[in-house]
Amino acid sequence: MFEFELPEKLRRYVPLLVWLLVGLVLLVIPLKILEYGYLPADDALRHGAKAVSGQAWPEILVVGDAFKLDHNLGWHALLGAVHQATGWGAESLVLFSVVSLFLLVNGAALAWLRRPEAWLAALLAAMVVSDLPQRFLLGRPFLLTLTGLLVLLFAVQQSRPGWKHFLLFTALITGCAFMHGVWYLWALPLAAIFFAGQFRWAGLLAGAWLAGVLGAALLTGHPAVYLSEALRVAFHSVGQHATSRTQVTELQPFAGDILAVILLVALVALRLWLKPRAIPFAKNPAFWLVCGCWLLGFRIGRFWEDWGWPALLVLIATEAEFLLLAKFAADSLRRLLLAMILAAAAFLAVTSDLNSRWTQSLTWQFLTPEVPGLAGWLPEDGGILYSADMTVFYQTFFKNPHAHWRYQLGYEPSLMPAADFATYQKILWNSGDAKAYAPWVAKMKPADRLVIRGNSGQRPNLPQLEWNYGVSGLWIGRTPRPES
Repeated sequence: MFEFELPEKLRRYVPLLVWLLVGLVLLVIPLKILEYGYLPADDALRHGAKAVSGQAWPEILVVGDAFKLDHNLGWHALLGAVHQATGWGAESLVLFSVVSLFLLVNGAALAWLRRPEAWLAALLAAMVVSDLPQRFLLGRPFLLTLTGLLVLLFAVQQSRPGWKHFLLFTALITGCAFMHGVWYLWALPLAAIFFAGQFRWAGLLAGAWLAGVLGAALLTGHPAVYLSEALRVAFHSVGQHATSRTQVTELQPFAGDILAVILLVALVALRLWLKPRAIPFAKNPAFWLVCGCWLLGFRIGRFWEDWGWPALLVLIATEAEFLLLAKFAADSLRRLLLAMILAAAAFLAVTSDLNSRWTQSLTWQFLTPEVPGLAGWLPEDGGILYSADMTVFYQTFFKNPHAHWRYQLGYEPSLMPAADFATYQKILWNSGDAKAYAPWVAKMKPADRLVIRGNSGQRPNLPQLEWNYGVSGLWIGRTPRPES
C-alpha cells in the first residue's frame, strides 16, 4: 500500500517539530485555562494571600497548641520574594503558581523521555480516566513533591544508582521538604523501591532522604520543631476525627478508582505484547507504588491522588514510549501526525470546561468592604471571623490579606484550640444545625462575626445574633447593636 513520506531533507526536522509541538501545547494549556478566569478553589488562595499579608499564621488564624511552625515555610518565603520583587497581589501570585508549577511537573517528566508525545498520551489517558491533570493546575506546593517523585521514578527505571543520583535526590528532597513540609511521606517511594528488590537504590534514597530532611530542617531555623510539627499536624489531621466525613475532602477514603485498575491491567498486557528490553514490572518501583498507594487510598484518598496516580503516569508514559519506539520511526511523517493528534486531544481534554471545572470561580462572591450593604458587617479590628466552612476562609482571606481580624477556622481544622475544634466537629456531625454553633455564639464579642452558608430564605435559627444576607449564599451574624 502506498504511504506518503516526507522528503529526506525534511525528515530530520521531525523530532524537533515534535518537541516544539509538545512544549507548545503544555505551555498553552495553563494559559487557556487562565483565560477562562480560573482560580483554584483552596490552598493556592491562602498561599498567595499569606505572601502578600506579611503576617505569621497565629496573626491570621486562631490556633491552639498543635500549631508551632508554618510547614510551608519555604513556599511562602518564595512567594513573598516574588511579591516583593514584582509588587504582584494575591491573585497574580496564584496565577504565577498555577502556571509555573504545571510547567515544572510536566517538564520534569519530559526530561526523561525520548518520545515526548508519550507524555501527552499519559496526560490524555489520566484526564479521561480520572481528571488527574486537574490537580496539576491547583498551584499548590505539593506539586513540587510530585515533581521530585517523577524524577525519582524515571531515574530508577532508566539508570544505575550513583553519586550524581544521591546528590540529585538530596537536593530534590531538601527543596520539596522545605517548600511542602511533608518530609515523612518520602517513606512511600522508599518502600516501593525496597519491594521492587532495588536494594542499592533503596540505600541511596534512604541516605538522600536523611540528608535532604536534615537540610530542610536546618533551612527552617527550627529543625527539631519542624520535624515534630509535621508529624503532629498529620496525626491531628486524621486522628482527631470520629468519622471520616468530618475530615477535609482530600483526607477522606476513595472508592477504588476501578478505571485506573483496568488501565494498569492494560499496561501489563501491552508489556507482554511488546516484550521490550526494559525493567520488568516486578522490579519497577513505580508499579509497587501504584499498588501500595491504591490500597492506602481506602484509608486516605490523597495517598492515591498524590503518589499512586503519578506513579501510574510514569508507567503509562514509559509503555507508550516503548510502543512509539517500536512502531513509529523517529523521523517519519506518521510520528509527526500522531503527535499532532495527541497534542490536539490532550489540549481539548484538559482545557474542556466540563461541569464548569475551570469557570466555577466566576460565580464566587467575596466578602469585602467594597460590597454594597456590608458596611459594619465584616469583622472589626481585632475581631474573629467564625465559620465552619473552609471555603469562607480561603476566599475571604484571599480578598482581604491585610485585614486586621483572625479566622477561627483556617486551612486545617485540627489547628484550632481543642474546645473550638470540638464545636466544629459538633457542627459537622449535626449537618450544620444552628444549635451546634451555640458555644461560638456565646463567646462572640462585638468585633466578631459568624458566617453561615444558606439561601436568602433560611435565616439561621440563632436569635442571639442579628443577621445580614451579605452576599449570595452567605449569612453574616453579629452581636446586637444598641439602638440609636
